[in-house]
Parts: sequence; structure tokens; C-alpha cells
Amino acid sequence: MPVLLSRYAMATRFELVIYGDDPVRLRAAGEEALDEIERVEAQLSFYRSDSEIHWLNSRAAIAPVKVDPRLYRLLKRCAELSEMTDGAFDVSVGPLMRAWRFVKDKGAIPSQEELEAARAISGMIHIRFDDDALTVQFDKSGVEIDLGGYGKGYAIERAVELLIENGIVSALLHGGTSSVTAIGAPPGEECWRIAMPQPFINEGGDGLVDLKDSSLSVSAAHGKSFEVDGRIYGHVIDPRSGLSVNKTPVAAA
Repeated sequence: MPVLLSRYAMATRFELVIYGDDPVRLRAAGEEALDEIERVEAQLSFYRSDSEIHWLNSRAAIAPVKVDPRLYRLLKRCAELSEMTDGAFDVSVGPLMRAWRFVKDKGAIPSQEELEAARAISGMIHIRFDDDALTVQFDKSGVEIDLGGYGKGYAIERAVELLIENGIVSALLHGGTSSVTAIGAPPGEECWRIAMPQPFINEGGDGLVDLKDSSLSVSAAHGKSFEVDGRIYGHVIDPRSGLSVNKTPVAAA
């Protein structure tokens, strides 16, 4: 029988399935992995006043802020991903999330003035890195880093690293069903079979994805969204335009 563990963190539920011969050892390894997810949340949370990201956001426009080496490498990786995607992925989206009222709120369409003001302080061009001093600095007041698009996957990555270090060879870990990583496969199987919900199922497909020593992540508007004039606006924001990428017409009853 597998060991099943769960933990609530990062505003979602993480669930872990581990197979092996020693349930006590498996449970200890699983608890350590879930503890690491909580530790990552304490460091990266956009909402917690005691997080390192909150400290960075509140200070980096005043002076360079020295950060933990792992966090520094993570932020540099995010900068690389922003360049690789031509700005479609950008963790400096904080001001836009505030403009759309998705920070501790239910969401609302911003005015053109609010949108333009948020766009003026969004973008990795406003973030300065010093590789020697391991410092981060913002060139404008109001710039904010929000790792919501990267943090959960990073936390799972860190947890899986610990599981592997502890000798786990068969496990599945997901966070809120939107990000999942598979180690090996279940006993007697070639891979883990992951069921995909709509709208990710291609026409005629069975909605199943096979994972083995790999990861999968998806995003959709249902987590945070609101409706205006028959359209649903989701919390996934295009940093280049500042607009919600999900403007889905509401289906007729």
C-alpha cells in the first residue's frame, strides 16, 4: 500500500503518494518534503508580511537588497524565462495584479489610467541584479515581484529533490492539481497516468497524460475570476499588454 500525505500551503492543497517497502521511512521522507514546501512559501509569498519577497518588494526601490543565494538564482532564472518568452512570463506582474484587484480581492476591470500606471512599473527592465553582491534593486517605486506563476512549481521541485535524496523511487506530488511531478512509476506500471480536465483535452483525445520522472503544469482562470457583461476575466495576466488572457463568454444555460 502507498503512503498518502497532504499539506495545505500556498493557498492550495498539496498531495503526495509514495510507494516503497518501509512505510515509516516513506512517511518521514514525505513529511520532510512537505515541510520544504512550507519553507519555500515562507520565503516566496507575495502576501505574507514576514516573507523575503515581501521584504524585497518593500525595500528594493530604496536601495539594493541582499537576498538568499537560492532566491537570487531563482529570480535570475525568472529573468531568463522572461527574455525567452519575449515578456509573456514576467514575475514583475505585481502592479498589474493589484490593478486588476486580484490581490486579496475578487477582481475587477481596471480603468485605462490604472492600467497604464501599472504597466509603467511592470517589466523585468525595472529590476537590477548584482551577481557579485547577490543584491536585487528596483529602478522605480511601486515595482513588485509576484512569484505566483513560478513559486508553486519551484516548491514542488525542491520537495522532489528531497524525496530523491532520501531514496524515494516511486512517488507523485501535486499542488492544487495544476502542477504535478512524477518520480518513477507505480509498482507494476510503466508510468503515472494523469487525467486532464477540460479545456485541456484535445478533440477526440482521452484526456490522459503519461508521466515518469517528469512534470506537468497548467493554468486556468477558474481559480480567480469574475464576470462582467457575460464574460469571465481570469487572473492570468499578459504582462506585455496588461490584459487578462482569459475573456471567455459565459455559456448559455
